[in-house]
Amino acid sequence: MKIITSNSVAEKELPLQLKISFQKVIVLFEKYASQEFIQHPYHSAAKEIVLLFAKNPELKEGFSDYSLLDTYKEQIDLLLDQLFPEPLLLNEIKAVTIPFSFISFKFTDRFENIISNAGDDYELKVRNFEDDSMYIVACTFILGFVYGYNIDLKRPFYFDIPDKTTGTMKYYRATYNADFSEIIATKDAPKITIEDYKELLNNFDNIALWKEKFPPNSYIFKGFGLISLFDVTSEEMLSSIKANLLAGGANLVQKLQNNLRDFYSLKELKLGFSIFDKINSKICETATKKTNSLILKEDTQISCDTGYFCERIIQKVFTNNETFIISDVEEYGDNTNKNPFYKNLHNSGIKSIILIPIKSSMDGNLALLEIASSGAYDLNSININKLKDIIPVFEAAVKRTSEEHQNILEATIQEHYTSIHNSVKWRFYDAAEKYHEAHQTNENVKLDEIVFNDVYPLYGQSDIKGSSQARNNAIQEDLSTQLSLAITVLKDACKSESLPIYSELMFRVSTYLKDVKKGLNAGDEINILEFLKRDIYPVFNHIKKISIKLAKKVSIYMERLDKELGVVYEKRKNYEKSVNILNDKLAKYIDKKQKEAQKMYPHYFERYKTDGIEFNMYIGQSITKEDTFDAIYLYNLRLWQLQTMCEMENIALNERKNMEQELRIASLVLVHSTPMAIKFRMDEKQFDVDGAYNIRYEIIKKRIDKAHLKGTNERLTTPGKLAIVYSQDKDATEYMKYINFLQSRNQLGKIEFLELEDLQGVSGLKALRVEVIYQENFDEKNTITFNDLIKEIEA
Repeated sequence: MKIITSNSVAEKELPLQLKISFQKVIVLFEKYASQEFIQHPYHSAAKEIVLLFAKNPELKEGFSDYSLLDTYKEQIDLLLDQLFPEPLLLNEIKAVTIPFSFISFKFTDRFENIISNAGDDYELKVRNFEDDSMYIVACTFILGFVYGYNIDLKRPFYFDIPDKTTGTMKYYRATYNADFSEIIATKDAPKITIEDYKELLNNFDNIALWKEKFPPNSYIFKGFGLISLFDVTSEEMLSSIKANLLAGGANLVQKLQNNLRDFYSLKELKLGFSIFDKINSKICETATKKTNSLILKEDTQISCDTGYFCERIIQKVFTNNETFIISDVEEYGDNTNKNPFYKNLHNSGIKSIILIPIKSSMDGNLALLEIASSGAYDLNSININKLKDIIPVFEAAVKRTSEEHQNILEATIQEHYTSIHNSVKWRFYDAAEKYHEAHQTNENVKLDEIVFNDVYPLYGQSDIKGSSQARNNAIQEDLSTQLSLAITVLKDACKSESLPIYSELMFRVSTYLKDVKKGLNAGDEINILEFLKRDIYPVFNHIKKISIKLAKKVSIYMERLDKELGVVYEKRKNYEKSVNILNDKLAKYIDKKQKEAQKMYPHYFERYKTDGIEFNMYIGQSITKEDTFDAIYLYNLRLWQLQTMCEMENIALNERKNMEQELRIASLVLVHSTPMAIKFRMDEKQFDVDGAYNIRYEIIKKRIDKAHLKGTNERLTTPGKLAIVYSQDKDATEYMKYINFLQSRNQLGKIEFLELEDLQGVSGLKALRVEVIYQENFDEKNTITFNDLIKEIEA
């Protein structure tokens, strides 16, 4: 008889004294040994057993010395054989156990084999069963057995038992039979009243209270229990797979792979997945390095029409979306003339594989689940049926992941490609909700107009000064270079072949070159390029044939041309690269600062890249449906705008070192103190001011950067100075406070009070123009905080 004892049995504190007793079994034998059952088939055997155990009273009275289990093992075996029918020894997983001690003996053959395969270092113990929990559970046993207070604390007990033969884990659920035991109160056991019972019901986790009501060793457990195990590996793995799929995380594939290894009892089982993009008719493992696809080579995208897969896989998996099993990869290779798919599997050591297509989106994209083994026929058409309960779980997870990914893409598009700002998105949701509700009963319903009334506008721009002239200069230099190269080719051609046409062409090219150097007019560039294509390039094709030397000259000319545009594109490229560097730097900075500003009070913000950066902001009660608007938030945003533009000036100056063409910006702020309405234009998919009066504001925005100082030809905007345009003196008074604050921070310098020439349709504008003081070693991460701004406003 096999006996297993726990290494920590003596350390467990319990309200029970544990005594092993076979009294209730012996009583049964005594029953059948009586004269009443003299005709019963068990009578004779029962009499012998009763006589045998009369010589060993300890087996009936009970003992706590567990070494006696070994002493009386033959008698115990004989006594308990009736509870362990021989035909069931290889089927049932059953043993005798003493509760709360983890002492077990008298195992069925199947149970013994499971323990043997678990290895010598395995200790039979219940999963997630802490010492305190054990004490309290023992107390609930006493409440039920002794006092009749039945507490429903039934929870499944599980044993996780490794199988060394397969290298996997098996999971078993346990049931306990207490028919052969009883609990007896000692004289030291306090009597439990109904009030005690109610108090205990409300204090399950209070171990001190339980020990007060049930002192250690105050009751006696007498008898034994029967424990039966049931293999629930499949159910456990299904549950674990669900939990892992819900949790996600970086190690998801590895966790699921371990689940499936236990599920199939295959320690070499592998799991991977790939994505079939139906739109592009190709399989693309979008994250090969992360997911370890088994059927794709790393960093490879495979089209179905390249012969990578056989026709059966194409038809069954990708057309019919049916599971495909290869039980023997080598046999598959022989049947497919060792196609690329076979070679990939063979080189990866895969001998059998299951491909399970799962639709991942409504447009037909597939997630291809790949389960593989290094053993032929480990995976086959029979044991694939074990996956029937698992595949729906994967389908739900793939669908959810696909929807989440789609939501991420839509959010990215929303943020970067549309003009619906987060601050006003709620209004669009309200309108959409109202539309869909009304559409249920009225097909002709129209979407609400999105209008925000009584909002205060703020406009700013950091314009690259002289950008038009710089661009024209770059075009002029590139055209001069191209025409000079053409003249060089023609001169060399004259030396080799004295044809008057070469001189005539050189004259025309030289004429164009002189005109370009004088200056460019509208259409000049197009006319020159058409001339070159029509009259020069055909001649170049002839010149290339004259000699190798001339062919090289023509090649030198052609190599200087941009391959896509067909023109010399060197100075323009440097200019545009410099503009992009500056624009990107300024845009990223103001976008980052905007996220901080939104925390103060939600407001609408839109930003554009031109030759520089310009942005609109609108703030007011109607923008948000939660926060109450106060004028202090408007003042704060105006000060924030000035502060941010000073910082952008410093960024632009510092960025010159990274630009091949030096560029400067000129900054401008337009002040408008009257609230207005903005409306979302459905045709243009953007916000615009609403109302005829408010159009004046838009006109000023479009023309103000070209304004001159009154009575002069001097432009208002100039590098190194920040212009603040206003029309009411109270605005100048307000902004002087902000300027004084920034002067105290040594960010702004001298102030000019200016009047502006009338613009077309606009008159009476004034401006404050302030010197920007550039900071040495400016650090964009170390700027004035919101707290500083608020303190200044409140002061």
